Amino acid sequence: MKKLKIYLDTSVISHLDHPDAPDKMADTHRLWAAIRRGEFEAVISETAMRELGQCESEKYAKLMQYLAEIPYSLVASDAAIVEIAEKFIDFGILRQKSLDDCRHIASAIISGCDVIVSWNFKHIVNHKTMNGVKAVTAMAGYRDLMIYTPTILIGGNDDD
Repeated sequence: MKKLKIYLDTSVISHLDHPDAPDKMADTHRLWAAIRRGEFEAVISETAMRELGQCESEKYAKLMQYLAEIPYSLVASDAAIVEIAEKFIDFGILRQKSLDDCRHIASAIISGCDVIVSWNFKHIVNHKTMNGVKAVTAMAGYRDLMIYTPTILIGGNDDD
């Protein structure tokens, strides 16, 4: 069976060190362990790396240590990503102030990911964005992209 190719947005990486959200942090660590075991093919973008660089230095150092634990592909921003990102704004799916979120989604689409994994419920993991992604990928000739939280991707909590 082919491994799912997953795009990790900044919110997922950030939740590796997020003690004020222990359930999300625990599920993010479970996802990280699955990536280390080779269950998924991980993709991260330059946008995520730039956003991580805005963390305070101690958190940034921790997050870079976590990233060093997993294999991942780094997607460079290019004209195709910018073009797709702008479609999300042009079609009213997201607003200009959410351009980086549009770039995350576009990076996942352009890099051929199966799933974008995010804890960003405001701009990414919601009905409007999911429908917008379906419309944009269909119209632009890209394959569909699923949007999941780490909890959904890893199958929920084993303790439940």
